[in-house]
Amino acid sequence: MLSDLPVWAYIAITLGLTHVTIVAVTVYLHRHQAHRALDLHPLVSHFFRLWLWLTTGMSTKGWVATHRKHHARVETDEDPHSPQVLGIRKVLWQGAELYRLSANDPQVLADFGHGTPDDWMERNIYVRFQNYGILLTLAANVILFGAIGITVWAVQMAWIPFFAAGVINGVAHWRGYRNYESPDASTNILPLGVLIGGEELHNNHHAFASSARFSSRWYELDLGWAYIRLMQWLGLARVRRLAPRPAFDFRKPQVDVDTLRAVFSNRMHVMADYARDVVGQVIKEEKTRANKASRRLLKRSKRLLTRHEVLMDARSRQRLDAALNQSRSLQVVYEYSQRLQALWQQKADSQEHLLRALQDWCHQAEQTGIRALEDFARSLRGYTQVPDPA
Repeated sequence: MLSDLPVWAYIAITLGLTHVTIVAVTVYLHRHQAHRALDLHPLVSHFFRLWLWLTTGMSTKGWVATHRKHHARVETDEDPHSPQVLGIRKVLWQGAELYRLSANDPQVLADFGHGTPDDWMERNIYVRFQNYGILLTLAANVILFGAIGITVWAVQMAWIPFFAAGVINGVAHWRGYRNYESPDASTNILPLGVLIGGEELHNNHHAFASSARFSSRWYELDLGWAYIRLMQWLGLARVRRLAPRPAFDFRKPQVDVDTLRAVFSNRMHVMADYARDVVGQVIKEEKTRANKASRRLLKRSKRLLTRHEVLMDARSRQRLDAALNQSRSLQVVYEYSQRLQALWQQKADSQEHLLRALQDWCHQAEQTGIRALEDFARSLRGYTQVPDPA
């Protein structure tokens, strides 16, 4: 029995045990099972499945189905856990209950739980005796640590319901920073994805849901990705998909089919560049001519100029309108931002129609007289699907 350890040792052991659970959730449930972003060696996959049964009582199918429904119905009344709909307090403090409601819904499992494990162990152990695993963990903790093992177990049981079901599902759709203007309210909570294994980089994930890596900027750390790379080096994992990275060939004389495909594949990068290079530059120029009150308004409206309409509440709309009324340049920049975003929604149209629409957008943008917008439109020509071999 390990009942005579110093306090710091119990803390370290507890954090180590909960960290394994976090890795199991982010690598196995999230990236491997829900999004098929990587393949795992069967032994690694089953270890994570066993560990989650012992420490959370969650079934793979229930978790995966709930998460896939979240992506498919994000920020709507059908989203299992949107703070935009249900309120941040409910999702933060009752996230586990919201998860269980969805994970136990037969229709959700049927619609979104395809492709998850359905072997003998899953049917006869992990699902049939779903809560027995956490009782085994309680018994093991008491045997190993004595009475303090109950505290270790309690922390283990609370870790995922609070941090994953509460913080990620709640805070990461409520407050934080955004690298990409995805059509949902997802945010990155912190650039250091350590405490929850990289899940903190939630806006990056929603922008590129099928990517095995959640970090996007040089200063962002995704600990889950570090474990994946380690397993890849050991031959225990194979990465299937990563977020696209723009490639350019600035010798291209015009927008062509290759440009169109590359721009669509990299649309999140395109809009992020538009926000930085066009909106940011025009805001900067307008602030030099504005008074103090107007400068404050322009600063607070910067993000709204590239935000999806579905994320606009009445207050944001009012603030944006006030900023647009101050500047003809901002009106033009906003109009072209909306037109570019509308192009993504036309992906079902013919390739010829989409190509013509993108060519028209670029040609007209180059005639606006707004230097930043003109330069951006010309830069779109360089997008290519295949990096320049030179």
